[in-house]
Amino acid sequence: MSDHPETPVAPVEAFEPPYYVAVFATVRTPDQTGYGETNARMEELVKDVPGFLGMDHAQTPGGLGITVGYFRDAEALAEWRDNAEHRAAQRRGRADWYQNYTLHVAKVERSHGFTRAPG
Repeated sequence: MSDHPETPVAPVEAFEPPYYVAVFATVRTPDQTGYGETNARMEELVKDVPGFLGMDHAQTPGGLGITVGYFRDAEALAEWRDNAEHRAAQRRGRADWYQNYTLHVAKVERSHGFTRAPG
């Protein structure tokens, strides 16, 4: 146990709809050689997409990983989908890192959030 408090974790804020989400759910293979570096590069790269709003990640103890990307409009999501480096990472993921995955894309029509006041 560390003497330092953990950095607070919070989900991406609620945005004014409509906007889009891409929900990427994965189970990875045992060999993750190169995954961490590629994942970090993708997280850097997507931030440069105009209309990218943020990203949430979760991992279950059983190995299910979920990443949710938030995009202002369909054009921003398409720009990310069509990015050449992202496409190369997708190919590598299918060849090496993912046992299986699903991708769900949806238009958000309602969004709200809650934050407990300190104290």
